[in-house]
Amino acid sequence: MIDKERLTRQMDFCREVDKEKEVFRQSFLCDGSRRENDAEHAWHMSIMAMILQEYSNEDVDLLKVIEMLLIHDIVEIDAGDTYAYDTEGLKSQAEREAKAADRIFGMLPEDQRDWMFQLFHEFEEGNTPEAKFARSLDNVQPVMQNDASEGKDWKEKGIRLSQAIERQRRTAEGSQILWDEVSKPMIQKNIDLGNIIGDVSLDKI
Repeated sequence: MIDKERLTRQMDFCREVDKEKEVFRQSFLCDGSRRENDAEHAWHMSIMAMILQEYSNEDVDLLKVIEMLLIHDIVEIDAGDTYAYDTEGLKSQAEREAKAADRIFGMLPEDQRDWMFQLFHEFEEGNTPEAKFARSLDNVQPVMQNDASEGKDWKEKGIRLSQAIERQRRTAEGSQILWDEVSKPMIQKNIDLGNIIGDVSLDKI
């Protein structure tokens, strides 16, 4: 016998998360034509997790990594995208996202609600191998996009290296290789091109 109330709640949630396609991030697509939305961001990182798993510092459960990447920004349906370098917005981010998680994950049946909460908090805390690798990808992806779009967002916002370093501080915790061989060289390239203001040494991280 189908639990119709359960199915109704699940379908309500599935309709609700369609709104993630309407939440636009600060990062541009690689071709620089427009900013990406949260759903595209989640999909892109999930593909990256599949391809780049071998560069995680530790063995990870790939499915769990992908689950975290797919759900971690759902809260932005209510909370909005908080720009990585928006110091004022970052002050209220946790509170806004916690409230959003209560509402959106709360639409689900209790078992799935609790599962979503667990994944969300694990990602945010960043302590497990899966969370560390997922957070690394969340850092690497926008660097790749900025580099591919000739530093478009960095230039528009006048981003300084000290800001970029703070954003990238935990990238190596999930993947030393992706930091050393991908993010760091791309950041250095964009310092050299003048797309990032080199106010400190990149070796600080």
